[in-house]
Amino acid sequence: MTDNIGIHHYRLTRSRRAFIRDAFCGFGSLALASLLQHERARAATSNPLLARPAHRVAKAKAVIFLFMAGGPSHLETFDPKPLLNKLSGQTRPKEFGEARYQFIKKDAKLLGTRRTFKKYGQSGIEVSDLLPNIGQCIDDIAVLRSCYGDMVVHSAAQYELFSGRIVPGFPSMGSWITYGLGSESQSLPSYVVMPDPDGALEAGQPMYSNGFLPASYQPTMFRSGKRPVLNLDLPQGVSLEQRRQTVDLIRNLNLATLAPEEDEFSARINTYDLAFKMQSEAPKVFDISDESPETLELYGVGTEPTHDYARRCLLARRLVERGVRFTVVVSGGGPGNLQWDAHENIEENHLRMAAQTDKPVAGLLKDLKRRGLLETTLVLWGGEFGRSPEAQTDKGRDHHNLGFTMWMAGGGIKGGQVAGATDDIGLRAVRDRCHFRDIHTTILHQLGLDQDEVSYPHLGRKERLTLVHGEVIRQIV
Repeated sequence: MTDNIGIHHYRLTRSRRAFIRDAFCGFGSLALASLLQHERARAATSNPLLARPAHRVAKAKAVIFLFMAGGPSHLETFDPKPLLNKLSGQTRPKEFGEARYQFIKKDAKLLGTRRTFKKYGQSGIEVSDLLPNIGQCIDDIAVLRSCYGDMVVHSAAQYELFSGRIVPGFPSMGSWITYGLGSESQSLPSYVVMPDPDGALEAGQPMYSNGFLPASYQPTMFRSGKRPVLNLDLPQGVSLEQRRQTVDLIRNLNLATLAPEEDEFSARINTYDLAFKMQSEAPKVFDISDESPETLELYGVGTEPTHDYARRCLLARRLVERGVRFTVVVSGGGPGNLQWDAHENIEENHLRMAAQTDKPVAGLLKDLKRRGLLETTLVLWGGEFGRSPEAQTDKGRDHHNLGFTMWMAGGGIKGGQVAGATDDIGLRAVRDRCHFRDIHTTILHQLGLDQDEVSYPHLGRKERLTLVHGEVIRQIV
């Protein structure tokens, strides 16, 4: 009976041909599985930074953020307050309300400014004598005098400025934007940060990071000086074709062991490819010898104190020309007074920091405009907060998040206007208040992105840059 059952369920193979015929479907399944694995590997390593269409018609294609780290004073730059000068040396009148500071004592006295303001352009917007070159560009600039944030300490405020959150671990706006749009360049990074050579900031590199987004959307950090990226030169005796063969071999070996949906490994494979492409393209970007003497002088390259920031601003323009999506050019680094962090002496600090950046920033705006790039490049200027109306140690100002100034230009922004206002001593934003989320939403809007659509699943919810709370600043778009 056992033999009969076995014969009934299993047909004995009588020849090799019959065996192959009977096993055909099994072999086919193995082949199909191999093909599917190969396709999954190809999909996983296809370039995630390929340019993608926006959700709507876009006014801007790229963003340059001129990050004035440490907190530039609105009172010494773009927001004149005659009453503050009149009340200088007195305690703050009670009708202006309370304010929470990090270092200022309750009995601190108001501090007037020694700066003078002048009307510039057809718009007649007042700009401080610290920034005469930027003043010449004011008709292309929308000044946001009513910005505010939630935090009064550097690290948390810097996280909020870049990621919309006050803690690290969330993606920066540069990462969100490249996630939404990809890059127009296949031989340069999509997102570049150029830190100040004086050192790191309180929030460190996490404020620029991709957070929980795939590693492909992390920033590339450029150094200061003539060699922003090290080791771009080919080793002696190695040709570009030999290097290509080496990269292809590494890629194929990695693909052979790549598991489906292995984002980190996939990003590393793409990084090898990008590094190879940069060896041929990036040196051309970094070599500014093809720029005219007039252009170098426009930015302030080759003269002090503007040379370093001027060179990085010029590099930002060259990156935009080649399709880089998001570039951060940082002014200020290292401890305290090396940033726009004027606790002890607002005059000394801001005179020095403005002298380093005023001409390069104006040079960038003028150069973008004459090349037809300002129309599609959104430029953002500002820091993580402003400075207090009250004095700290008699001549300095403390951190101040209740009301301060940022500005935008280009990328479809309507220049030559002021949006919002602070009260008569610059203590808090009182009209058309503008949170960092509104800045982020407006940038996304100009890039043709819907804040609700630029989302990513994380820990069971769809995360967004703006928490879906942001509003487009309609007055300036």
